[in-house]
Parts: sequence; C-alpha cells; structure tokens
Amino acid sequence: MQTIGTPWMWAVFTVVVLAMLAVDLLVGGGKRHRVSTREAATWSVVWVAVSLAFGAGLWWYLHGITGAEVARQTGLEFLTGYLIEKSLAVDNVFLWLMLFSAFGVPVDLQRRVLLYGVLGAIVMRTVMIFAGAALIVKFHWILYFFGAFLVFTGIKMFWFAEEEVDLEKNRVVRYLRRHMNITTRFHGESFFVVENGVRYATPLFLALVMVEVTDLIFAVDSIPAVFAITTDPFVVLTSNVFAILGLRAMYFLLGDAADRFSLLKYGLAMVLMFIGVKMLLIDVYKIPVGFSLAVVATLIGASMWLSLKHEAKQRAEAQSFGPGD
Repeated sequence: MQTIGTPWMWAVFTVVVLAMLAVDLLVGGGKRHRVSTREAATWSVVWVAVSLAFGAGLWWYLHGITGAEVARQTGLEFLTGYLIEKSLAVDNVFLWLMLFSAFGVPVDLQRRVLLYGVLGAIVMRTVMIFAGAALIVKFHWILYFFGAFLVFTGIKMFWFAEEEVDLEKNRVVRYLRRHMNITTRFHGESFFVVENGVRYATPLFLALVMVEVTDLIFAVDSIPAVFAITTDPFVVLTSNVFAILGLRAMYFLLGDAADRFSLLKYGLAMVLMFIGVKMLLIDVYKIPVGFSLAVVATLIGASMWLSLKHEAKQRAEAQSFGPGD
C-alpha cells in the first residue's frame, strides 16, 4: 500500500502519542477524582493544539522533502480527516452520556472507564485502518461499498435522530447479564470483585464493555469517511488517533451542554451522506479536499448554530408563559 509515512515519521507519531498519554496519566492523574469543566477545557485545548502542531509539522517536513504541492495536499487531508473524526466523535460523546446515566456510573469513576475506552479505540482503529487500506489496494470496488454504507448510515441517522436507545434491550448487555455474575453495586474503581469465593463483574465493567462497543460502532462509520478523503494509512491513522485522544476531555466538557446541541446529529448525518457521495463519485469526479473541508465545517458549524438558536427560542417561549398560562 502506498503511503507517505516513512519509518522515521511513524516513529515520531508513536513517540508523540505515547508521550501525551503518559502526560495525561501523570498530570491528570490515574487517581479517582471528579473532572472539572476547567480541567476538561484545558485538556481539550491541549489536545487540539498538539494535533494541529503535528499537522503543521507534517506539512513543514513534507514541504522540504516532497515540495509545496504534496505538502499542501497532505496537510489538507490530515486537517479534513481530523475535523471529520472530531465532529463524528461528538455523537459518540453524547452516547457515552446516555450510557453512564443508564448504568448510574458515578462521575468520579467515569474517567477510568473512558481511559480504557480510548486505549481500546486506538488499538481497534490501528487494526481496522491497516486492514481497510489493504482491502482497498486489493479490491478497489470496496470504496463503492464504503460510500454506499456511509450514505445509508447518514440517512438512517437523520431519520432516527430523535429515537432513544434502550440499553437493557441491547444484545451485548443481555448476553453479559446471562453469562456473567454481575454485582448490583459499584466497588470503587474495580471492574471485578470476589464475594464469598465467587468472582463477580461490577457494573463498571459492564459500562466499559459498552464504551468499547460504541467505539467499535463509531469506528465502522468514521474510518470509511476518512478513506473518502485519502487512502494513505499514515494520514488516516494519525488524523483518527489525534481526534480520539481528546475524547475524554471533550466528554467532560460537553457533559452539561448536550441538550444545547439537539440538531447536531442532523448535521453529522449530512456529513456522512456527503462523504459517502464523494466516495461513490471517486472514479467519476474527485471532489477537492479543500472543498470537502469547507462543506464539513459548514455543516457542523451550521447545525451547532441552529441548535443554539433553537434552544434559546425554546427557553424564551418557556419563560413567556406564566404559571397561570
């Protein structure tokens, strides 16, 4: 498979990711604590800054090695892939909010679950991206399958945007409850405990499994979306990983604002449909990466702005009616 990634570039990427994860653990602390909005906002800024710095460094390095055109194209592909992943991740964050609420996971325990969730997501994405890149090289037609899948997923997301998920009817949850001993209460940060000589999983383990499952489902949607921008596994993987590294911080930052972005899912659905169409047209007309970046940014920005307007309008209408109205 063709890639701009050299062994040296892969090494730098790996070192940066491992270093940031280590800093996150040491500074943020693996210890149990409630993540404040200020802490979440600080880490969100840090993750975005590191991601953009990596993209800038990639452009600078390629500019000196391969020339301005390749550097510009690759830089745009990285930025577009990062924005797509970051945007779609918002939907995953809202799903986590619902999941933790349904399982009653205390706020001070959620950080531990999300830590393992993000680490698991990195491993899954690495495997899926390299497998996807290999399939595309061998079977070019699979791009059409990815495109059709994204269009279908976007339509489904748009159509069922208001539908609520009942976790107790989820097949994974039902399977685990049937085949594992699960306690009814939490035991601190423990995923497993032994009571009367019997090993039990805690509700925290159940929440962790569901976080990993949602990560997998999210990856199935988002990875093909970036393959529509570029088939270079280095760009696809780096944009993916940098986008999901800040997911925990984004979760705690958006936790209290989820209801304010009620229309965001419609914007995300349209992003998936646009990317799907772009992939279906890949052998007919290659939509420029810069144009794709503008469309994705516009759809996400517009849906967030309309969400805030809608929320403000509803709040104003509620205040206009008195108790006796």
